[in-house]
Amino acid sequence: MVEFAFTAVPPAVPVLAVALLLPLLSRRVGHALGALTAAGVMGWTYLVPAGAYLGPELTFLGFDAVLFNVDPFSRLMGVVFGLIGAAAVVYSYYSDAENVQTAYALTYVGSSLGAVFAGDWLTLIFFWELMAVTSTLLVWHHGGKAVRAGFRYALLHGIGGSLLMAAIVWHYAEVGTFLFASVPGGPAVAGITAGLPAALAALGIGVNVGFIGLHAWLPDTYPRPHVAASVFLCVYTTKTGVYGMYRAFPEGHIWIAYMGGAMAVFGATFALFQNDMRRLLSYHIQSQVGYMVAGVGIGGALAQSGAFAHVFNHILYKGLLFMTAGVVVYRTGRENLKKLGGLARQMPVTAGAFTVAALSIAGFPGFNGFVSKGIVISASHYDFAKGPLPIGDFYTLEWLLLLGGVGTFMSFIKFGYYAFFHGEYDGSVADANRGQSVAMLAVAALCVFYGLVPGALFSLLPFDVTDGAVVAHVYKTYTVGHVVEGVALAVAGLVGFYAAKKPLSKLGRVPDIDALYGPLSFYGTRGLVRGVTETYAAVDRAAVAAANAAMATARDPRRLTRRLPGGTAELGFGEDTEHVPMDTTVGTSVLILTVVVALALVVLFA
Repeated sequence: MVEFAFTAVPPAVPVLAVALLLPLLSRRVGHALGALTAAGVMGWTYLVPAGAYLGPELTFLGFDAVLFNVDPFSRLMGVVFGLIGAAAVVYSYYSDAENVQTAYALTYVGSSLGAVFAGDWLTLIFFWELMAVTSTLLVWHHGGKAVRAGFRYALLHGIGGSLLMAAIVWHYAEVGTFLFASVPGGPAVAGITAGLPAALAALGIGVNVGFIGLHAWLPDTYPRPHVAASVFLCVYTTKTGVYGMYRAFPEGHIWIAYMGGAMAVFGATFALFQNDMRRLLSYHIQSQVGYMVAGVGIGGALAQSGAFAHVFNHILYKGLLFMTAGVVVYRTGRENLKKLGGLARQMPVTAGAFTVAALSIAGFPGFNGFVSKGIVISASHYDFAKGPLPIGDFYTLEWLLLLGGVGTFMSFIKFGYYAFFHGEYDGSVADANRGQSVAMLAVAALCVFYGLVPGALFSLLPFDVTDGAVVAHVYKTYTVGHVVEGVALAVAGLVGFYAAKKPLSKLGRVPDIDALYGPLSFYGTRGLVRGVTETYAAVDRAAVAAANAAMATARDPRRLTRRLPGGTAELGFGEDTEHVPMDTTVGTSVLILTVVVALALVVLFA
């Protein structure tokens, strides 16, 4: 009976139901109900037994489907999605978010939960696309600059979803089912069919996770909406993308691993160039997701556990970073680091929460990012069947991940220096209000807890990274080598920031890849449209001219004979020939045409 209560309804359903109800309630009651529902989902997904429920005997759109699939990967996603969802709803209420905005946010949360608990590709792509729609509505709700950013966001995610859908349809044509290999009735081989379907899936999911070249929507969109909306946005799309990447490539792929390493460096580098707080944080989403993508690409129990450990930790500290930046915007109305300074004196709670989040994302010992980054970096130089790989394989990836770590330290030293610890703010400003403080400090406490007690995090991972029977390389968090590595990255970041501080202060906005493909898309599309319309117009003019000439000739054949060599004389007409009128009426023309068509039909059927 208890098991039935947990498995009868997917976790997405109550969240979506509350989202529909919330606009009808008062702000206090609606947000309280939303926070309690998200917290309930966290406990629900932690306790529900593993297994495939609501399928595959059920059908969705006429195909076998599993609407509620629980395994260690989806369980971890459900727990952290519910946890941060509850904190974000509390933060939204105390940041003056409207009920409608929070309702959009909860539909976004619910659709993300639907995707990670799907047991088949068809259900996953349904919620994947719903996630794109609901997040776009969340962005648009704020109005202003968010509207244009939302259109771009929707366009790119529409393209990504279409590519993923094409891969899924091709996969179905090859294996005959949409079910995952881990559920009853699924295919013998896990993941998306190799070849072109896998390439399409990688590109489609690559939009969501921010592959280099497909990432510009991220820093363009997340700084635009309400500060509370940014807390939701920074969590669900990219992390659901990491989950989808694992489902598509459960054995990993070397090029995906290297893309992750490149993302770690690229995102950290471009974050360092930013002065807009939320834009800086958005580039660091790409950078940190790079570690997760690298873990998925490496494959194997240790790397995959590291990837999902980093998913869990990143959701906590990135949500916290957007909360702290949101409080600064909420209190000062300013986004630009150059217009801030010295806020730690007036905003000690916000500054303290930021410091915890910054040390966590940078991977400093004692904080949760140190634990999960360490697993991925450790996995980057091990092949679990053969031992350490030779120079030139994953060792190159390891250096990319370490370089990304230095860039992360530099970026957040810059953020903290200019926002909180350097100079003096020109005015009086209040700290976070009580509700904002509760949300931030609760998440900050978890960042420290999972950093100091890594076993609590390990218990949530898909594989036990401390068991030699499960992983070929047992991971120990607090070894001398790991601690020295974390401190060395911090020192390198500190030295690097002070060396680059003066050049960075003079740096304007550095163009990203969208500065190239934005105009290229605009002028290319305009050229294509004009080419098509002008060609159509030319063909239309030619057709109309030909029709007019044919009609004129039918009415007066002498128009044609006069243009032939010899004129009418060659046809037996001399100059003295009496000119017989050849013009006909419309009725006569129709009669002649009818007779000709009738004769043609008689000949044809005879």
